[in-house]
Amino acid sequence: MKLWSMPSSGNSYKVRLLLALLGRDCEIVDVEYLTEALEAAKAARRLPFGKAPVLELDDGRLLPESNAILCWLGEGTRFVPGDAFDRAAMLGWMFWEQNQHEGVIAVRAALQVYPHRRAQATPERMAELLDRGHVLLQVMEDRLAAHDWLVGDAPSLADICLYGYTHTAGSRGGFEMERFPGIGRWLDRIAALPGYRGIEA
Repeated sequence: MKLWSMPSSGNSYKVRLLLALLGRDCEIVDVEYLTEALEAAKAARRLPFGKAPVLELDDGRLLPESNAILCWLGEGTRFVPGDAFDRAAMLGWMFWEQNQHEGVIAVRAALQVYPHRRAQATPERMAELLDRGHVLLQVMEDRLAAHDWLVGDAPSLADICLYGYTHTAGSRGGFEMERFPGIGRWLDRIAALPGYRGIEA
């Protein structure tokens, strides 16, 4: 397999993390923002939706979207609950991550990290994203204050999915993570999983 991956992206990282936790071999092709590699991948039609990550299977089929890739890779593994309700709850967190969490937590970080986006980082927008992000992080805290994992009693794709941007919410996004001790303990549990690799690896 081949993963077309943006090194700095939490969406790409969550796929690399699952691959590492599963011990799966995969060629990684870096396609960072504003690079020739990204433009070449687009020209070669390797990015169906125009962005990374995309998993290219051995037979040439292309699977875009990080959470769809997680579901495909996770099929039949310990990261997908056996109980039907827990599986649905896992998907609920994953849908919420893309619909709510990513558009605030990741966006605030991107406005600070990527030079070509800093012009959009007005004080008003950054303050709004900070407030909205703290509300979203509290949703996670409400679960993780009393539970080890987002779903059931074991790590699932929901945890890997939400770890992608949450683990850098403080360092990149400027969110006040000390307000969320349950999230902090959860981050440590994920980092302690066998096979774990950080975003820089």
